[in-house]
Order: sequence, then structure tokens, then C-alpha cells
Amino acid sequence: MRLVIASCHVDYVGRLTAHLPKARRLLLVKSDGSVSVHADDRAYKPLNWMSPPCWLVENDGDEGTQLWVVTNKAGEELRITIHEVEHDSSHELGIDPGLIKDGVEAHLQELLAEHVETLGAGYSLVRREYMTAIGPVDLMCRDADGASVAVEIKRRGEIDGVEQLTRYLELLNRDPLIAPVRGVFAAQQIKPQAKTLAEDRGIRCLTLDYEALRGIESTEFRLF
Repeated sequence: MRLVIASCHVDYVGRLTAHLPKARRLLLVKSDGSVSVHADDRAYKPLNWMSPPCWLVENDGDEGTQLWVVTNKAGEELRITIHEVEHDSSHELGIDPGLIKDGVEAHLQELLAEHVETLGAGYSLVRREYMTAIGPVDLMCRDADGASVAVEIKRRGEIDGVEQLTRYLELLNRDPLIAPVRGVFAAQQIKPQAKTLAEDRGIRCLTLDYEALRGIESTEFRLF
């Protein structure tokens, strides 16, 4: 991974155009080829980025600047004009062992894979932990019509989980062998804001009953 702290301005040229005025920012260049631009807020989410497959070319710009041009296979460009570099270092992180999920979340994935019909009639499982360039999708499935469906599973469904699935879908839909890929956001509890965002992005939300999936009847008192 390469870390660059620099004064820069950024332009994205493609289906949409975007501009970031000159400011101090963190530039991340990862071994998978991705390039992202970060400010000192917004948690993990970059201000702008280019997902792999993409290619970075560094050139001399005007008036002593550097110009990074990151191009994807669609011809879209992330153009980063660097005015002053404060830090530039590279680090070998090695192979990451992956995210170890808590017991309930991991068990939910296992149970939903075993009972994939919970997603809907005619659903079938393609595989668990379907790998993308930025991490694994919990489940890759096919619906009754044979269309691809990516399922992200959480114990508590929040906005960051929707954002995660959105990034997976963006990558998966670039693969002509499986596109179009729809998304399902599944969790024991889904916050209203997360549900609204998911539905706005065409992602279906599914509330999971952990006890029902385990085949254990609830011990709560019921009238009927």
C-alpha cells in the first residue's frame, strides 16, 4: 500500500463529473490497483475513488505540479493534480486473513446458506463468501429466473452495511458473466435510515429471524 499526503485538487471525468478543490488530502494506492482520495473525516469513506481494474499513470503537470491519471476499462478518469507532497511511503501488508465475524453474524450466514429459500421461492445458492476485488460478498445466489443476487448479512443493519453492499454491486455489475446483479440486505434488525437508503438504491431489505432459522421456537409469551 502506498500512502501519500499532499496538497491536491481532483477531477473525475466519466458518466458524471466531479471536482474537489485544492486541499490537503490522503491518497491511498492499494495493491489491487484501486486509488482513493480521503479527507480527515467521513470515517472510512473516500471523497472520490477509482475501483479496479484501473491503471495509474504519473506525469509532470503544469507549473511544477504532478498529474496522476487513473483510468478504468470504461475510459473514465480520476485526475489528481498534486501541488505539494508532504509524505510518500509504501508498505507491504502481506495477505490479509479476512474479517472474522462474530458468532451470531457468521451463524446467520451459515443458516441462510442452508435455508436459501428464505430469500424467496426458487432461490439457489451459488457460493458463500463470493470474492470481489474489495472483499467477499456473504452469499451469491440465483433467483427463480436465474438472475444473480448478492446478499450481504449483518446482525444489525446500518447505513455502512448498505454502502458496503453498494460497492460490491458496483464491481459485480462490471462482470458480463454475472451481470445484472441485484442486492439483498439481510439483518436481524434494519435501521429505518438504512432501509430508506437501500430501497433508494434498488436493494431489497430482508429482516431475519435468527431463532426461526435455527428451528427453535421462541419462548416469548404469545396470545395466539
